[in-house]
Amino acid sequence: MTKIPMLDLKAQYQTIRSEVLQAIEEVLESQQFILGPVVERFEERVASYLQGGAAVGVASGSDALLLSLMALGIGAGDAVLVPPFTFFSTVSSITRLGATPIFIDIDPQTFLMDPQAVEAFLEERAQPHPQGDGLMDSKSQCRIRALLPVHLFGQCCAMVGLLSLSRKHQLYIVEDVAQAFGARTLVSPGVSRAAGTVGDLGCFSFFPTKNLGGMGDGGLVVTNRSDLADKVRMLRVHGANHKYHHLEIGLNSRLDALQAAVLFVKLRYVDQWREERIERARIYETLFLSSGLVGEEILSLPNSGDAQSHVFNQYVIRARRRDQLKEYLAKQGIKAEVHYPVPLHLQPCFSSLGYRRGDFPHSEDASTQVLSLPMYPELTAHQQETVVRQIRSFYRG
Repeated sequence: MTKIPMLDLKAQYQTIRSEVLQAIEEVLESQQFILGPVVERFEERVASYLQGGAAVGVASGSDALLLSLMALGIGAGDAVLVPPFTFFSTVSSITRLGATPIFIDIDPQTFLMDPQAVEAFLEERAQPHPQGDGLMDSKSQCRIRALLPVHLFGQCCAMVGLLSLSRKHQLYIVEDVAQAFGARTLVSPGVSRAAGTVGDLGCFSFFPTKNLGGMGDGGLVVTNRSDLADKVRMLRVHGANHKYHHLEIGLNSRLDALQAAVLFVKLRYVDQWREERIERARIYETLFLSSGLVGEEILSLPNSGDAQSHVFNQYVIRARRRDQLKEYLAKQGIKAEVHYPVPLHLQPCFSSLGYRRGDFPHSEDASTQVLSLPMYPELTAHQQETVVRQIRSFYRG
């Protein structure tokens, strides 16, 4: 049986093996592993690539979110608007600081934060804060401080609408870009910017499965504000402005030189890999449309990503009898994944927030229907044909 994985990192490694080994060898020879010139070089290069001001390397994407909220001073008594259909750390970064996540349902077509839903929430529940600074949630009595949109599966949120709301209501925007490195979003007619450079801070993950993935954990905070960049740099080293002098209580969250060296190599190829992912998404779309399944058993396909608004960290379909399909594909040697089977408002650890099943129907529907199919630059057309053929076989026998 021919096996088709969700992601084939070994295939990627073989194409850049000599460059990666050389980069690692240089770090080993230097014996400088924590921060230092290799990390600084990567930070400068990735900031230039994104055209996003300053870039600060940190230990993980989860820490990038946490440090960004810390840099904004968000804590107890504050609220952050966030979708419930996302990875756990998007929301745990809020609750770890004593702040309150307020969930906003997703757009059912894109799985992303819906600006119209945000606006409707603000009109219904927000009122001027009694201290005259910003908005207060009439239910929780928390000051609404920020929006935390997630560029999920590689697709950019509709940032124009969110920017308008943030300016109108004096809200920060912290972008979760863990799954969308290299994606772009429109900020005005005909003008696009890299995901993560539109809001006040952008938070990236270099977990190995990402479009720009390291060989371990790693993350990045990007901001156009020098004061926030300086704050994150301080917070990532225990809140110290220089050795043994601590202005605040920060974290130990530094991008190490080995990861930076590997990422510097991979950054040279990320545009090529992005285009190859987009091309494979087009192949999937063509195969599915000719299968006769779309609109029946396959409820929806992702957008094509023609303008780099979707870089396909995952290729996610909506499918009837999703769990049975996933099990069938596994028996045929095809790996598929479910992102995410339990939306965060229904997770036991967040039960104290008081949400119940039915509160966010779009997120709940997505959790029962989405299926991520194999997606990586080295995926062959023959493998994609096999995936779609087996899906058709499951439904049509």
